[in-house]
Amino acid sequence: MSNYPNLLAPLDLGFTQLKNRVLMGSMHTGLEDGNHHGRLSAYFAERARGDVALIVTGGYAPNIAGWVKPFAGMLATRRAAAKHKDVTDAVHAEGGKIALQILHAGRYAYHPLLVAPSKIKSPITPFSPRELSVKGVEKQIAAFVRCAKLAREAGYDGVEIMGSEGYLINEFLVEHTNQRQDHYGGEYENRMRLAIEIVQRTREAVGPDFIIIYRLSVIDLVPNGSSWDEVVLLAKEIENAGATIINSGIGWHEARIPTIATSVPRAAFSWVTAMLKQEVSIPVITSNRINTPDVAEQVLAEGHADMVSMARPLLADSDFVIKATQGKADEINTCIACNQACLDHTFSSKLSSCLVNPRACHETELNYHPAVTKKKIAVVGAGPAGLSAATVLAQRGHEVELYESGAEIGGQLNMARVIPGKEEFNETIRYYRKQLTLTGVTLHLNTIVEPAMLSGFDEIIVATGVVPRDPDIPGQNHASVLSYIDVLRHRKPVGQRVAIVGAGGIGFDVAEFLVSDGHSSTTDLDAWLAEWGVVSPAVARGGVAGITPQLPTPAREIYLMQRSSGKVGARLGKTTGWIHRANLKKTGVKMFGGLSYEGIVDHGDSVSLGVKYQQGSHSESLQVDNIILCAGQLPRRNLFDSLQGQNVPVHLIGGADEAAELDAKRAISQGARLAASL
Repeated sequence: MSNYPNLLAPLDLGFTQLKNRVLMGSMHTGLEDGNHHGRLSAYFAERARGDVALIVTGGYAPNIAGWVKPFAGMLATRRAAAKHKDVTDAVHAEGGKIALQILHAGRYAYHPLLVAPSKIKSPITPFSPRELSVKGVEKQIAAFVRCAKLAREAGYDGVEIMGSEGYLINEFLVEHTNQRQDHYGGEYENRMRLAIEIVQRTREAVGPDFIIIYRLSVIDLVPNGSSWDEVVLLAKEIENAGATIINSGIGWHEARIPTIATSVPRAAFSWVTAMLKQEVSIPVITSNRINTPDVAEQVLAEGHADMVSMARPLLADSDFVIKATQGKADEINTCIACNQACLDHTFSSKLSSCLVNPRACHETELNYHPAVTKKKIAVVGAGPAGLSAATVLAQRGHEVELYESGAEIGGQLNMARVIPGKEEFNETIRYYRKQLTLTGVTLHLNTIVEPAMLSGFDEIIVATGVVPRDPDIPGQNHASVLSYIDVLRHRKPVGQRVAIVGAGGIGFDVAEFLVSDGHSSTTDLDAWLAEWGVVSPAVARGGVAGITPQLPTPAREIYLMQRSSGKVGARLGKTTGWIHRANLKKTGVKMFGGLSYEGIVDHGDSVSLGVKYQQGSHSESLQVDNIILCAGQLPRRNLFDSLQGQNVPVHLIGGADEAAELDAKRAISQGARLAASL
């Protein structure tokens, strides 16, 4: 009997059947833009081969006004539709189904040709939209319908109409962005007219045997968002208009509440989908932070939805469904919701990939083929770079010995995983522990490697990581001065008043660890919702209006400082940095930039840190119980240097190659790519 009877059960849509309850949710990867249909075909075919029931593409604009950015993916001509045939054929050849998402960016568009229901600028884009005339609205509806017809012509099994996340259709629904006085504005029955007409006319155009998913914002998470009565009314009208399935959208892009970051509890919003499921007869999909088959099964078993949407988890592991089916859930490479290689890349106009799976979106050029000549290879260091290299090498058939000076694998991941909101790194360590066994890597823990120990190997890979950078502050040898390693790995006691020197990623991590005393709301949904002020949209419009967040009492008084004069935390992740800054600000952490450190003075049971402000050049003395040094890292290259001049090829990867702030994304990719080439 299956461990996941609900997840793996087929879903009958009447005119067609889905093989299970897993939808691969839409993600913009960059492959949609330009002529990348061959790469898209390989990317989607691999997920179809992994037994995903229904794939949804990244968003395609129905016209130029709907572009997310200039020359973004668009489906508006038969010539373009013909190119998509390669994608749909590849998916169908693997027994899968695929729908094209039609996305009109509205005022979120990053180009000067954008349009919206009213001339109201988005807070997250630099351009002001042109207000659509009634004739202009009709043109947008016609563009949606044309796009759907072209999708069918291209071989797609359906379309998803993007009606959530604050894009054009969503903008028509709320008074905050729709201040029209015609029959597309004013009363809600008018504001929802655009959504209904698009679905109704699309159904008429594509016929009864074509999947239409409508992505409906079930909780806007912005002030003056939709009320619950409005959400329900729209859902019922969308059903009546001919939608096959309703997919749940969570939050607008401008919302100041995290929805998919790693600090968000798993399945944090399925309770809202459960409310909607009681109101409609067609299947309802739930989404956001569902990253394991156990979580997905529980959501379905509890009746919160009819399907689950998993987007990034299928970047992380294309065989997610097959492994669940075969009872091998412990072999799944779990999405940790870090956003570093997917969303951060998207919003930086880079091709997306995945921190834990660098092959994602690179299936045509990064492959782990069996080795032609099998070698004996030593990998020194079982951090993310060494683990990635060792397991890929062994998977390809090489004989691999992995050496680690510590008592456990993971390297700096072991510090990251104790940070509140970063518990998902436990999954990455679990995955690699399993892979070491499956691929037959010989692991040597508690082993400090000397050059003489590496004789007899055909190749040597040095992944020895980093050491903390010395900030060279006078008096820093005092017993009350600790490094981030002392705090996160060795758990040395820390007092109530703390100064943190260095406000990069590690400084922020240490601050979050200390201000919360290690306690995390990520594993407590009620506490997390209270902290961010989220309630049912049946209580407050958009789920946020008028709600005062219930903040936990900070465990310590913390001063977070940096030498550079820019915004503290400016170099954090593009899509998650604001969350870390907001978390620390909520808990009273004081942040300072533009400092130089003059020295540390002993006061017996405390110390003081002298700082000088670059602007104004005045000095202060900050008396605290402890000072934590988080001033960056340097590569640990002693072993590598000592191996130079030998006849054996020696490779340097990870932090030992380039020290960076716990940069597991680069380390894992570098390890995998080197291993694929040897």
